[in-house]
Parts: sequence; structure tokens; C-alpha cells
Amino acid sequence: MLPDDISFVTDATALRAMHLAPMSRAADKVLTRLDRHCRSILALSPFCVISTQGPDGADVSPRGDPPGFVAVLDDTHLLLPDRVGNNRLDNLVNLLANPAIGMLFLVPGMGETLRINGTGRITDDPRLLEPLTMQRRAPKVGVLVEVREAFLHCSKALVRSDLWNPDRRIDRSSLPSYTEMLTDHVAGITLEESERQAKIMAERGLY
Repeated sequence: MLPDDISFVTDATALRAMHLAPMSRAADKVLTRLDRHCRSILALSPFCVISTQGPDGADVSPRGDPPGFVAVLDDTHLLLPDRVGNNRLDNLVNLLANPAIGMLFLVPGMGETLRINGTGRITDDPRLLEPLTMQRRAPKVGVLVEVREAFLHCSKALVRSDLWNPDRRIDRSSLPSYTEMLTDHVAGITLEESERQAKIMAERGLY
């Protein structure tokens, strides 16, 4: 239980006073367009996390595909395909209300990450989506991102987490299966019904 007298920081000046000033290579590294280094990272990245903000709050969601799955259309535009998922559509619906989007790109074995901030619009234009076809299926929609900021993020978080160390991988059996956990999370659902729905999702495939 939380104590009643928690201290909170509510002022940006006070917050900055608690930290050293950022060095120039951190403060001045933000690009307004994709350079060759950004393009190289995007070509190698099989995974990103996207963040949006809607009327009901913030959402983050993972996205993954073979390396280079986010298409670089030009120096200021990316296209993120929307693949088969759980159909909650949290981030897509958020973009209809607020186009701001943040993206964090990871490359296996690389400690540094690429952060991209901008605006996102949902497109169903086949001219853009058909080149992103996988297993003979083009995405129904994609997120066309206009890049406002692009910058590298240092490796400290991944170094601290030791994320890419294969020796740190958990034994998956140390946790219940996804289906079992959802049975506890979803009110009124039985294990049998959870397994039935899991089978349907599996039959829909990845694309």
C-alpha cells in the first residue's frame, strides 16, 4: 500500500535541476529527416514499438516482421504495415483522434535504438500497401508516418537489461501459457473457451 505523503515532482525546472545538463551530442542530435544511418537501421530492424495518445489515454504496441518491414518512402515518410492481430485497433483508433505517433526501433545484437516521432495517418491505398505483401497477402491498411524527429538513443537501457544475452532468456515454462493467463484475466471465460479462441487466432495466421 502506498504511503499517504508521497513526494511528487510537478515542475519542469525542478526536474531539470535534479539532473546534469545534457551534453551537446544528446541535446543537438535530433534530425528532421532520415539520413543514411537512420535508413540503415530501419533496413535491419525487425521490431519496433509504437506509441499513440487518444481520448482515453496512451497506448503502446509491438510491431514485428522481417528486417526492413517498415518501408522508407522518402526522407520524411515511413509506411508501417498493419498485419493480422487481435483487432483491438487501439493505436489506429487513437490516430484518428490524435495523429501524434512515437516509434522505437530495435536491431537484435545492437544496443543503440532509433527513435522517430511524427504524425501518422491510416492509409488503405493499394499503391502503397501492395509492395508490402507477405505470403501473398497485402495489409488492409498501413500507417503513413511523416517524420518530424529522428534520433539515436544510447545503449544504456539495453546494456542494463542485458536484453540480447541468450543466457538471460527465461525458461518459458516458468510462467503459465498465454491462454492460461488470459483465462485468469478475462472475466467469465473458461479455459476451454480461451483455447477455442486461441485456435481461431492461430488459423488466421500471421498475415
